Amino acid sequence: METVKKEILEVINNSHIGTMATVHNGKPFSRYMTFTNKEFTLYTVTDKHSDKVEELLENPYTHILLGYENKGRGDAFVEIEGKVTDFDDEALKLKFIEFFKGLLYKNQDEMVILQIDPIRMRLMNKKGEPPKELEFPLE
Repeated sequence: METVKKEILEVINNSHIGTMATVHNGKPFSRYMTFTNKEFTLYTVTDKHSDKVEELLENPYTHILLGYENKGRGDAFVEIEGKVTDFDDEALKLKFIEFFKGLLYKNQDEMVILQIDPIRMRLMNKKGEPPKELEFPLE
């Protein structure tokens, strides 16, 4: 299990752009997002008036893909099933403001940091190996 944890952390530590899916009118909706992480917890920024905030307030579960580098077969990536557990914590905003500074927000009052706690992570396509999975909370 330690090897799987290290391999997954390597991908998410080095991949900051990925897709994030939410549910809109009962159907999946995906968009590209910028992420940072602390261990296995992911953080991203959005406008507090965005559709995704409304969608996540209604259904806080999300699916994220990180890591594919378009180098061909064998590119490792991570599938993440998670739950948004924090939408607008000022302490989180201050902690991650430097990372997300300049992305989209001139007015910091309009941005929110989303904290995504993992439920399951799967390391996929690692040189043709079968998927490797972590369930959370880790034991």
